[in-house]
Amino acid sequence: MTDKDSFRPTPFRLSRRQLVSGMASLGVLAGVPIGAARAQKRIIVPEGEFVPLPIAIPNFVAGTPSDGDVGAGVTQVITNNLKRSGLFVPIDQAAYIEKVANIDVAPQFNNWKSINAQALVTGRMTRQPDGRLKAEFRLWDVATGQQLTGQQYFTQPEYWRRIAHIISDQIYERLTGEKGYFDSRVVFVDETGSAERRIKRLALMDQDGANVRYLTRGTDLVLTPRFSPSTQEITYMEFGQGDPRVYLFNVETGQREIVGNFPGMTFSPRFSPDGQRVIMSLQQGGNSNLFVMDLRSKSTTRLTDTPAIDTSPSYAPDGSQICFESDRGGKPQIYVMPAAGGQAQRISFGDGTYSTPVWSPRGDYIAFTKQGGGQFSIGIIKPDGSGERILTSGFHNEGPTFAPNGRVLMFFRDPGGNSGPSLFTVDISGRFEQRVPTPGFASDPAWSPLLS
Repeated sequence: MTDKDSFRPTPFRLSRRQLVSGMASLGVLAGVPIGAARAQKRIIVPEGEFVPLPIAIPNFVAGTPSDGDVGAGVTQVITNNLKRSGLFVPIDQAAYIEKVANIDVAPQFNNWKSINAQALVTGRMTRQPDGRLKAEFRLWDVATGQQLTGQQYFTQPEYWRRIAHIISDQIYERLTGEKGYFDSRVVFVDETGSAERRIKRLALMDQDGANVRYLTRGTDLVLTPRFSPSTQEITYMEFGQGDPRVYLFNVETGQREIVGNFPGMTFSPRFSPDGQRVIMSLQQGGNSNLFVMDLRSKSTTRLTDTPAIDTSPSYAPDGSQICFESDRGGKPQIYVMPAAGGQAQRISFGDGTYSTPVWSPRGDYIAFTKQGGGQFSIGIIKPDGSGERILTSGFHNEGPTFAPNGRVLMFFRDPGGNSGPSLFTVDISGRFEQRVPTPGFASDPAWSPLLS
């Protein structure tokens, strides 16, 4: 059944394959074999104390004078991405000794060593005869003078920001050994108006807060959007007249489909890793149990049958297990059980209550909201119950969601009163907490997978 609402957003993004054509690896300069170059620089990211890597990112060279602004824009996006990750310290351009005018000529590495740069990014943006942009970059190990990687991309001019995110991911992965997360999006609830008359719209943005687009009008209340881990689809709840409806929304086409009406539902369903099923909590009388629904057939299978409140389920990335919140032990705690149902094991035992668990895409941690002592904390715990770590605490923190590489969490914080919630990110070590810019108040973030 397809919703006939006349408000239909236009498609938002091309796929990476559509966006980037003619991608090719740039060979190293001065005859250095690329295999030898790849054996060099790699950041080790410990969970304890860590010193970020100093990196120099000069403005991308403009192929023509008209390309100067886009070259500077790409440079700024890359710089901001790497800085916000907390793993890099971009060096102020005012300290640069050398001006990069031609990326096909090897840099004078002593000039970069003298300002303590350990890595150097050079790049160029060139307008092609057919109107496309050609983006090129090279990543250098300053200590050895070797090129670590290099790529070139062709794209339409309007997608220059995405190219900057893709290059950021290339640099991040080459220097850390982990997948990047910059070429991704976040769906969230945009909130405007007074606390008594708050308008909530579903919105989508790049992970850095740019390119905000609205998916709903705000005439009905929307809550708890969830991104599929494998497709550019989301589920969300909408309260209009009567029972809450759950929608399936295709971000690329703008088409939305009603999953069903679910009385008593308080959280949207979450997707299975393959995107073919959703898992949900349905209230029946004074208790609620977990169900899984096949999105094609709409058939449901019951997973729990207890007199308790089981809610907020989330799949492990391999689909073999789920975590969920339950008060079956007297107060809300986190439990883990096989995805097909069966014996559930409690994994949280600290003071206070635990809620909103969500499994990391890497499978190594489960994030949660913990309430106790007048504080709301965002934390992580291993699936076997060990290694609990509180990442941040405040008056009201809630709704953690993992970046696609599992290293960063986004959540929302609401100070109460006449103000409203804002989005924040924090590293899984508890470092680098920072606010994410949004047009207004924002809550209920959900991170997309890497765009493909």
